[in-house]
Amino acid sequence: MTARHGRDRRSARAARTPPAGYFAYEAAGLAWLGAAPGAAIVEVVEVGPTYLDLRRLVTAAPDAVRARTLGRGLARTHDAGASAFGSGPDGWTGDLFFGPLDDPLTLPAGTHARWGEHYAAQRLEPLVAVAAARHRPLDDGTTRLLAALCERLRRGELDDDDTPARLHGDLWAGNVLWTPDGAVLIDPAAHGGHRETDLAMLALFGFPYLADVIAGYQEVHPLRCGWEGRTGLHQVFPVAVHAILFGGHYQSALTRLLRRWAA
Repeated sequence: MTARHGRDRRSARAARTPPAGYFAYEAAGLAWLGAAPGAAIVEVVEVGPTYLDLRRLVTAAPDAVRARTLGRGLARTHDAGASAFGSGPDGWTGDLFFGPLDDPLTLPAGTHARWGEHYAAQRLEPLVAVAAARHRPLDDGTTRLLAALCERLRRGELDDDDTPARLHGDLWAGNVLWTPDGAVLIDPAAHGGHRETDLAMLALFGFPYLADVIAGYQEVHPLRCGWEGRTGLHQVFPVAVHAILFGGHYQSALTRLLRRWAA
């Protein structure tokens, strides 16, 4: 998702056919993330059924210092926590959304005590029906691999003892704006999840000074041993979404990830 600069001091976003609640969910997510003493979050000026106005930002080039500061702030945002895995922002009770502004996926809301249950039930399992509805059905082999991974997740094989983190939820490079004062996060798909999910999204399409972001993060909250090896597990969902929306090489990338984590 991207933001467009307005003519005044605001940045305005408007979808052609937004699902009901889309902009209200995003505004709630920004408020929830902004309530944490962590990463800088863009300010919401006004929200309506078909638009979201954001405070305009002056951009600047990224550098290692700003990246390290972003890492520290992101760790503090995650540490602010969530009520459960899969929960939406405080005060939000509707569906959750993920994906591009003009064609987002609608995902079920829910709360889970374990991350694996959340990842299976609210992220991966709904994708089979979503793909079919969008006329990009997953092939039988991919569907079987996805089901096998979900079985592992539901059995708790991939869980740890980390508590639900306050996630941005769609933290790719395009949703981080660099300003003279540092990085500012925009366009979240905020929910309670695993902290490694946001870090995996940063790595998915490349991110400037990612090593410095991670170094800053570890200063505040050291990551569990082996976190780098689990990056692909957290990338299964966004890669699957891209396979459904765009096809192409994302299909083969999804298959590679599933073969690694379904076994």
